[in-house]
Amino acid sequence: MKMISVVGARPNFMKIAPLCRELAKHPEVKHLLVHTGQHYDVRMSDSFFIDLGIPEPDTHLNIGSGSHAEQVGRTMIEFEKVVKAEKPDWIVVVGDVNATCACSITAKKEHVKLAHIEAGLRSGDIGMPEEVNRLVTDRLADLLLTPDRISSENLRKEGVPEFRIVFVGNIMIDTLEAQRAKAAARTPEEIVRRELLLKQDIPALPENGFAVMTMHRPSNVDRIETLEPLIGFLTGEVAADMPLLWPIHPRAWKQLETFGLLEKVRRTVILMNPLGYHDMLRLNMGAKLMLTDSGGLQEECCVLGTPCLTLRWNTERPVTLKEYGGASILVGNSVEKIRAAYRETLKTDRLPQRPELWDGHTAERIVDALLLCPKAAVRQ
Repeated sequence: MKMISVVGARPNFMKIAPLCRELAKHPEVKHLLVHTGQHYDVRMSDSFFIDLGIPEPDTHLNIGSGSHAEQVGRTMIEFEKVVKAEKPDWIVVVGDVNATCACSITAKKEHVKLAHIEAGLRSGDIGMPEEVNRLVTDRLADLLLTPDRISSENLRKEGVPEFRIVFVGNIMIDTLEAQRAKAAARTPEEIVRRELLLKQDIPALPENGFAVMTMHRPSNVDRIETLEPLIGFLTGEVAADMPLLWPIHPRAWKQLETFGLLEKVRRTVILMNPLGYHDMLRLNMGAKLMLTDSGGLQEECCVLGTPCLTLRWNTERPVTLKEYGGASILVGNSVEKIRAAYRETLKTDRLPQRPELWDGHTAERIVDALLLCPKAAVRQ
């Protein structure tokens, strides 16, 4: 059996590492890794391959940046050449980035079986590019590998036949469990010293005594009417209560400069480069609070028990929310709502939760599902 798996951007890397390790145990499978290059910055891509022990990609498409249409179009053109040359039995895509959508379309155009890891996630917000990618990919996939039972039920409601749905658990947690000890060997202070972006004093960072934030989505950073009040709250209230660490995305940095907010931030917030996996995991393990608009961090906070304020109005990962037993609260970008949840969260303790099958063995179940996939599941 020949299998091609595809990664395109940073959110994919933590999901593909366990799959690569598991497939290496199966000599009957020839596995090829294709990196589309949607994230082309070393900090956003190459460092993750090194840190997580992901094999060097067999093919690198070097797609780079561009609009959604440009990325999807260029990826389809280049990936089609790979598929025609390699003639795989399966193409495996992960997550919801542009590469996921583009390679899914190409797979079915070339009549190759398609499996989607992290199938069935739905935010209900069609305005999100990721939601479009999820819907397209799941509509085309022969095998839909879901991270939780809510996702499986989403697919059933959309009319996906039961024999195409396999509940396997969350492959992100395979990586967390495999890398937890390596992350724990670091200290927050050494991470901040190494990755400090500007010349700033580094305060003491006791366990459970600092906050971490990530924020990069257009809904939060692209309009000054939204971003300025958020920055006011973060600098005037959170950073006044405890050290606030911000590994800053290039998009957010650009918008702070554009709107004249950078100086206000640098006076009170510890600004850092985008972090590698182990550094970010270690900060999450020690944080009193996480403020984020990242889906992957919601999942990690759930398992680590880090109280999490999710700076979005919806989430495709409801299993991570407090009402489902998780650690996250949806607060959107309303300062009033964020402030109320923040004050309440300061009173709570860390409470790790582990949703069903988030046990570190998802990659094994995925490979079993691929090897045992019934012919009935494959579209003719």
